[in-house]
Amino acid sequence: MSEVRRWALILHGGAKTIPAEERAAHRDGCLRALRPGVDILAGGGSALAAAEAVVRALEDDPTFNAGYGSVLNADGQAECDAAIMEGATLTAGGVAAVTRLRNPISTAVAMLSHDSVLVVGKGAHRFAEEVGQPLCDPADLIARSRPRSPGCDTVGCVALDAQGLIVAATSTGGLEGARAGRVGDSPIPGCGLYADNMVGGTAFSGDGEAIIRLALAARLMTALEQQSPEPALAESLARLTRIGGEAGAVVIDVSGRIGWDHNSDHFAVACAASDLPPQVHLVRETAPGGNL
Repeated sequence: MSEVRRWALILHGGAKTIPAEERAAHRDGCLRALRPGVDILAGGGSALAAAEAVVRALEDDPTFNAGYGSVLNADGQAECDAAIMEGATLTAGGVAAVTRLRNPISTAVAMLSHDSVLVVGKGAHRFAEEVGQPLCDPADLIARSRPRSPGCDTVGCVALDAQGLIVAATSTGGLEGARAGRVGDSPIPGCGLYADNMVGGTAFSGDGEAIIRLALAARLMTALEQQSPEPALAESLARLTRIGGEAGAVVIDVSGRIGWDHNSDHFAVACAASDLPPQVHLVRETAPGGNL
């Protein structure tokens, strides 16, 4: 009989500056997105199902720059990226530069059962149709009456289920005004996310080009092999001083310890575990000391 372990879940709504009038929406949105993941994990469900449910909820909330509510690129389109990785077999799936997927994360999940790791643009749309994921009108991704804080960024989560599976997931609407076809760190394993049942899982947010150049998720996972989440996070984010840039990351290690950190002004985070009630924070300083 397999050992039943601690389950844990942490999500983020982006590393950025959140104006005072938008902070309640970020707190509420993070807690709403946390709820379906908690229900799945507390009921004995899989980390994969929990991660998809959490990110879909964030994609459906126009407060966040992912799915519905994505920012517009230089061509006036909402162009999205999403990815998911599971730590048992190190399988990853992602889509990038998509304009017709209402919930890009679900097409990324479907990619897990196929040979390709990342499919972009029209190829991703074609794949979505092949696996029964509905396409939408590009205008359906644009929430025209929502508040929009500067520097809006990626959403993501990490989940650990009671069977020991670790999953990391990300989704983003990219950078406002970016060149069409630009792909950031979010759908790239080792940059915007990573999961390994032998180590842990992480999901990043921030300046995508800087995160890619430093392969930050890979560096964090290496640090996590020797350290607990908080010092591993601090060491990884400190590397940004070499080239500049803002970022935040959430982590769950193989023991189920939760950690998060950022060098941006704010980083909306919600978390829960089998022995930790749901909580939400907008800056790291308000969180309890040590590893959660």
